[in-house]
Order: sequence, then C-alpha cells, then structure tokens
Amino acid sequence: MDTTPLRVRILDTLVRKSTLKQKVFDHTFAVFNLLKETLLEMASELDDQLDGRLDRRVRIEYRDRGKFEVQLQVANDVLIFQMHTDVFDFDAQHPVRQTPYVQADAENAYCGVVNIYNFLSDSFKFNRNADEGYLIGRLFINRERRYFVEGKGQTSLQAADFGRAEIDRDALVTVLEEAIDFALGFDLLTTPYETLARVTVDQFNTKMDNSKFVTGKRLGYEFDTKDV
Repeated sequence: MDTTPLRVRILDTLVRKSTLKQKVFDHTFAVFNLLKETLLEMASELDDQLDGRLDRRVRIEYRDRGKFEVQLQVANDVLIFQMHTDVFDFDAQHPVRQTPYVQADAENAYCGVVNIYNFLSDSFKFNRNADEGYLIGRLFINRERRYFVEGKGQTSLQAADFGRAEIDRDALVTVLEEAIDFALGFDLLTTPYETLARVTVDQFNTKMDNSKFVTGKRLGYEFDTKDV
C-alpha cells in the first residue's frame, strides 16, 4: 500500500506534536517539583519566623497531596497547587499570541499549567464537601521553560512579556508569595441575608453533616475575574 500525502502529513504531525507536548510536560513536571521544594522551604521559614509571635493553634503546614498536587495551609486559608497533566494552546485573541516570541514560532505557545486554588481550612477540617474554592492564579510553562502568570494579585511576568524569562526558584518564590498574600487579604464575606433566609428541616436534622451549609469566601457574590 502506497503512503499517501495525507498519511505522510499525519505521521509528521504525530511525531512533531507528540515530541513537543512531551517536552512541555517534562519541563512543567520538573518546575512543579521545584515548586514543591520551594513551598516546603517557605513553610518551614514562615513557621520559624512566626515562632512566639502568634497563637500556636494558627498553623503553617505543608502537605504533599500526590504526584500532581501540593497544599499549603496558612492560618485559615488553604492553597492547593495542582499541575494539569495535559498541554494547552491559546486562542488567537489571547495576549500570548501577540508576543514576538510566539509569532516567531507558534510552537512556543504550547504550555503546561499549574493551577492555584484558595479554600477555607475549615472546609477540609469539618469535611464540608460542598464548600467553594477559587482559582486565584495559573502558572504557564512552555518547552523552553519560559513562563508567565495570570491571576488575582499576581504582578509576576505577565502574558504580554511571555518569552523574556526562564522560570527558576526566585521566580517561583515571587509567585508563591503573591498567591499567599492575595489569599490572606481575600477575606470571607458574610453571605447575603436572602441567600440564607430559608433552610430545610433536613439541613438541621442532619446536624453532623456540615456540608449541608455551603460556605465560600464569595458565596452569593460574583467572583470578579476582570483583574486576571
């Protein structure tokens, strides 16, 4: 059977894209492991620096949640860093697409992503499984370990500057500190009265099931993403 031009194109695309995406994954995974190490060091440093300055019930705790997840509890906040196992491209209107770096080579746009979520620590402590967490940031890494960050409170390298710098430990420290700072300032607002005006008998009869009463920092309010 002769190899058709379409078959040749399919084979070439498979080789090119699979090689590219594997390289992106490998770099993202390496950066995520460096993030874990950096976060562990930061947790230890924060704990030492706070020794004797606050109630010991206030916890600074690092927890490895598996190959692609890590958690940091800071007082009443939990930050979860989760590496997605897939590789992503960007739509034509995304600022990344307008950078000289990507316009010079479209394959530079393919990125792995680490998501940063903010939850209340009590949501985990009391197994309130229906409580809401919030995506407060995303870290993107490409095949050349070039990166950018988008999210709440993030002033690190932005999409418009993609390609100018390679991710390293110092850059990760900045990303982590900005995420922690935002979470600590992102206070829990009381839910609008109307949202809680009616409850069911079941919600009160099932006293031990705290998840019946949903809590979230912006429950009942719009979580504005305009500054992302």
